[in-house]
Amino acid sequence: MDFKPPAVIDNGTGYTKMGYAGNVEPQYIIPTTISLPSSKGTSSFVDTKRGGVEDLDFYIGTDCAKHTNTHAINYPIRHGLIENWDNMERLWQRCIFDSLRCDPQEHYMLLTEPPLNTPENREYTAEIMFETFNVPGLYIAVQAVLALAASWTKKSVAERTLTGTVIDSGDGVTHVIPVADGYVIGSCIKHIPLAGRDITNFVQQIQRERKEPIPAEDSLETARRTKEMHSYVCPDLVKEFAKYDSNPQKYIRKYEGIKKGTGRTWVSEVGYERFLGPEIFFNPEIFSSDFLTPLPEVVDEAILKCPIDTRRGLYNNIVLSGGSTMFKDFGRRLNRDIKKRVDRRMDANLERLGALGRTANAQPIDVNVVSHHMQRYAVWFGGSMLASTPEFYRVCHTKAQYDEEGPRIARHNAVFTAQM
Repeated sequence: MDFKPPAVIDNGTGYTKMGYAGNVEPQYIIPTTISLPSSKGTSSFVDTKRGGVEDLDFYIGTDCAKHTNTHAINYPIRHGLIENWDNMERLWQRCIFDSLRCDPQEHYMLLTEPPLNTPENREYTAEIMFETFNVPGLYIAVQAVLALAASWTKKSVAERTLTGTVIDSGDGVTHVIPVADGYVIGSCIKHIPLAGRDITNFVQQIQRERKEPIPAEDSLETARRTKEMHSYVCPDLVKEFAKYDSNPQKYIRKYEGIKKGTGRTWVSEVGYERFLGPEIFFNPEIFSSDFLTPLPEVVDEAILKCPIDTRRGLYNNIVLSGGSTMFKDFGRRLNRDIKKRVDRRMDANLERLGALGRTANAQPIDVNVVSHHMQRYAVWFGGSMLASTPEFYRVCHTKAQYDEEGPRIARHNAVFTAQM
């Protein structure tokens, strides 16, 4: 192959991760936002006088916050799915030319897609990549399969498998996705409307109710940093409250900030929100009255809906992916709660069988939640691993195929079989 290393772009609801295949971490991480001239801003009036330059008058990522007076911020991806294709095309343009600084005609592209992405969305993506950017080859990978591949870092070659249950929790949405031999079992996917952004909002709500001296303009950012720096998952909610009440000096943290307008330093306390934030995954009723099913129950139900011959493999390889699974002891608590449900059900089944159940030699079901050091960027890292193999070029859709058949070639993917 004469082409340069493939570019890997993982567009998430909250952040876009991008870089080149073969690297361990993404080279660039930016918020998935774009700001365009607002109708009230002066920039759109001035730009129209310049003849076509208004098409370039937009900002992406962290630059959006610097131009809020003249530009309106837009989030082209909602709950993992692309909603605004014009803005998504603009975002890709800046990602490729400004961040990656590459000529797209010289690099194969690996993009990621959420579970249950529609075939029409895949066609739109192929159309933009082949016609606007003229890429030589494109592969649209399912995020769950890439996350499974990323978990191989903790396994021997013999243990590597593309069968498992992926819990992908980012900023905007959480999915539980069963995968068997590299194929997503679409009918068994579970969607949870709780993720990192909800934890941030819950932490912010707790701090407001406690009337912490946090300036209003810093409230959301403070909650986000509190979540990332101090939060963890506790084994027992009641005991955790008792620990804080008996020895507050040991567990309550301090958070310092500087008020932007005056430059004054302010200090707030970080208390119960340390463990209450991530607790919404396990006791969602403390945050939401709309969704009340705990994450371990959702995982269990998703696996039970799968074909019976795949279930042991799905329980034995529950892989975590995404920034909202990075809380300390998240995997341990999840493993414990799922194991409790599985064991209770098996005991109840044996009891129901009576004497036959007592003589039956039933094999216990192994529940194994896999945490690994790459899980924050698991999807991107999995894409980087797979795109660096020779097989990647075999499974890609090429420009020649697109010219011959059109965007419908992107409706289906060939599945990786390489066991690296």
